[in-house]
Amino acid sequence: MASNENWGEATSGLEVARVFSDRIRGKNVVITGVAPDGIGESTSIAIASQKPSVLILASRTKERMTAVAEKIEASYPGVKVRVVVLDLASQASIRNAGLETAELVPKVDLLINNAGIFVMQSRQLTKEGLEIQFGANHIGHFLFTKLLLPLLKAGAKDSAPGATRIINLSSQGHRLSPIRFSDYNMEGKQVPAEEAPASPMPPAFGRRMPDGYLPVIAYGQCKTANVLFSLSLQQRLKPFGITSYAVHPGGIHTQLGRDEDDEHRAAIAKGISYWKSLDEGSSTTLVAALDPKLNGTYAELPFAPCG
Repeated sequence: MASNENWGEATSGLEVARVFSDRIRGKNVVITGVAPDGIGESTSIAIASQKPSVLILASRTKERMTAVAEKIEASYPGVKVRVVVLDLASQASIRNAGLETAELVPKVDLLINNAGIFVMQSRQLTKEGLEIQFGANHIGHFLFTKLLLPLLKAGAKDSAPGATRIINLSSQGHRLSPIRFSDYNMEGKQVPAEEAPASPMPPAFGRRMPDGYLPVIAYGQCKTANVLFSLSLQQRLKPFGITSYAVHPGGIHTQLGRDEDDEHRAAIAKGISYWKSLDEGSSTTLVAALDPKLNGTYAELPFAPCG
């Protein structure tokens, strides 16, 4: 569905940004989950290369965001980069980030919900007591997006229908589990068949912790939630000229996998034929965010091409 049929796994994010430079120049862009040596950094650099009006980096650790901002400013002098502290595992932090963003810009043209955590070894909770993968990867982005909706609607007023976009990074993990509405906090409650994990699956994916926690299934349900969130945004925001896509960026070695053990890493590797660089991984996000061919494909295309 992308404009360039020759693009694929090895396509550079910098190339995608260059081709769609008119969709970036003068725009206000917010990207979550930005830190050195991550896909958020690569996405931010590609956006910065085409002279946005304001590029807002929103993530948990100010020092790590600042390192990326300084790198961008050194490579692309004149680009206005701002950092906003955003801890997706704290709704108080999310609300503060929403207010700070509104103080920085009168509108947002593009929101890229890139942040994500993967917890393999032990159960962790958000400040509100939610299982942290569902609470941060989905609920956190849900709240942040809701808080930015007035800014996104303001951006859409000045753009072609569908050009203002919300991009949610999902993964192939959505194949592992539907949303467990009966047990979203992964407390070992009985779930109906339609909420049960995919079967069969590699033993590493179904591993249960001593307290009953199913970490990979928890990750799978939050990735399914990311996809359904985009579909709902497509349907609800069409009247405002805003669209949303959920993307799987491909197989990328990032910090997200630092909690993995060898068995889990090997199980993932069996399903990946090509390991992308960070720049290549950002290209999928950028096609979904920028390609004008996707302007009018609201509810008919809930997923952007994976590349």
